[in-house]
Amino acid sequence: MAKRLLFVNQHYWPDVAATGQILTDLAEHCAARGFEVEVLTGKAKYVSGGLDAPAEEVRNGVRIRRLATTSFGRGSKLGRIADYAGYYLGVLRSLLTGPRYDLVIVLTTPPLLGYAASIAKRVRGQRYAVWSMDLHPEAEIAAGMLAEDSLPARRLHAFNDTGYRHADLVVDLGFRMKERIAQRGVKADKLVTLGVWSDGGDVTPVERTANPVRQSLGIRDDQTVVMYSGNAGLAHRFDEVLEAMRMLRDDDRFVFLFVGSGPRRAAIEAFIAEHDLANATYVDYFPREDLAASLSTGDIHLLTLQEEMAGIAVPSKLYGVMAVARPVVMVGPARSEPGRTIQEHDLGAVIDPVAGDTASDLVEALRRLGDDPGTRAEIGARARSVFETEFDRPVLTERWAQLLAAHTEQVLDEVTEEVGAETA
Repeated sequence: MAKRLLFVNQHYWPDVAATGQILTDLAEHCAARGFEVEVLTGKAKYVSGGLDAPAEEVRNGVRIRRLATTSFGRGSKLGRIADYAGYYLGVLRSLLTGPRYDLVIVLTTPPLLGYAASIAKRVRGQRYAVWSMDLHPEAEIAAGMLAEDSLPARRLHAFNDTGYRHADLVVDLGFRMKERIAQRGVKADKLVTLGVWSDGGDVTPVERTANPVRQSLGIRDDQTVVMYSGNAGLAHRFDEVLEAMRMLRDDDRFVFLFVGSGPRRAAIEAFIAEHDLANATYVDYFPREDLAASLSTGDIHLLTLQEEMAGIAVPSKLYGVMAVARPVVMVGPARSEPGRTIQEHDLGAVIDPVAGDTASDLVEALRRLGDDPGTRAEIGARARSVFETEFDRPVLTERWAQLLAAHTEQVLDEVTEEVGAETA
């Protein structure tokens, strides 16, 4: 008999939020492997507005239930809190009065879902797991949104710690996050590390001469593109990157390309304008179907992380860069999940400001890679090889399926073909 799983997260297909996309991959793989899978999600979009999607449907073997909530999106703090609160209360009601499952897996959007699951466990014995995508209130404290000794921070710590400690299983994204969760009192035998992934079938290297994105931007064949792709958020640092752009302003070989958006975008664009940097530009995200071409436009990729955010948030963009076989230069803590991956597999360079590294070290690393296409190609081939064995979607979703089977005594089905989409 198929074991019943319920995944709980505010975002799911067709929403574009990263956690929603990752969860969609996993839920559909679990359904294909023989689990009976449901997802309890919301109707609000990650950015703003409501999803044009039914309250219930079945897609690729997964039953999706969408709770009606407010849809203010991320435009304002109060709006986001309202969206969180409405969804959270709907989840709590469903866990206390709805069907029973062999295992409920809660993510961390919004915060406190683990606490809601702990209440259901206490009241009706519902087993649950926490899939920790980030840590709260540590993220808010590190970003300066909450004072560490404030009453809201202390209460959030207490609620979240309870959710983690009483879970039957906690899945973290890396060794630094595992250390932080262990400090909450979670026993080591409950902690399992499984990183997030990229889809190596869709995201593959695109050659320069056949790259429509590179061509549309008018980049010359003899120029080296240093790319930052994705969210420029509060968890990321840019001081050294901006100074490196200024230092290389007269070196026509380098083009700095920012793709995406985020809270730091305005400041980066202001710096570019203030210093009249003709070697730097910022553009919006390209359509998802152009992701491989977009990422392949970068000859060298940048990844940044604030020291305070190590183990609180784990940037997933590294895996997309590895998928398109490009070297990466990280500005941030060497003792972090991406820092360790880059160093262990020699995928580029880590510039650690806390260890004394500066913008000059970043410029040196960029010049070293920029001047040596052969080394870039060698690193890229190694990155793709490591990606295919460690960070590709089929690899990690199957590790998840094996883990969940062990915790529910599910006998896994063989996957012989894609599960067709249905609507109910």
